Amino acid sequence: MGLPAGVGVRTLPDSIGGAGVGDRSALKFELIDRVVLEEPDHLVAVKYVSRAEEYLGDHFPTFPVLPGVMMVEAMVQAARRMLSSRASGRLVLGEVRALKFGSFVRPGEALEVDVRVSKDHGDGTFQCRGSGRVIRNASGPAGSDPSEAAVSGRFTMRPLRTTTA
Repeated sequence: MGLPAGVGVRTLPDSIGGAGVGDRSALKFELIDRVVLEEPDHLVAVKYVSRAEEYLGDHFPTFPVLPGVMMVEAMVQAARRMLSSRASGRLVLGEVRALKFGSFVRPGEALEVDVRVSKDHGDGTFQCRGSGRVIRNASGPAGSDPSEAAVSGRFTMRPLRTTTA
C-alpha cells in the first residue's frame, strides 16, 4: 500500500544545522537534571521543565508542554546511566512496548522518572520498565494531586550497532 496521491516523502539532509548525522552533539538534549536514587537495577531521576527549553516554543506555542518523545528519552537516559557499569559499549533504545501517556508536564513542573531492569538477556540487551510522574507545584488548586502519572511503558536497551563500510 503506497502513500495517497499528492503525499511525498521527504528525506533529511546529511547535515542538519551544521551538525553531521554521525555527530553525537547533533540535536542532543540532556534530560536528567538530578538523580534521586541509584541502584544496580533501579534509578530514579528528575527533569525540571523550564520555559527556557527551546522545544517548548513549538510544542505548543499557546500551551507549552514537555513532548512525549522527551519523556521517553528521559527514561532512556536514566536507563543508560543505570546500566553504564554493565554495558560494554553505548546503549541505545531498541524497542518500546505498552507505552501510555497521562498528564502533561508544563514549565515550572518536573518529571520524575523511575526505571528498573526487568530482564538481563545476557547479550548486552536489557528489558526495562519505566514510569514518569509529574511533580507539580504544591500550591496548586485545593484537592489537586501534586503528582500524577505522565508516562509508563516497557522498553529495551541494546548495544549500538556499528556498520563497516
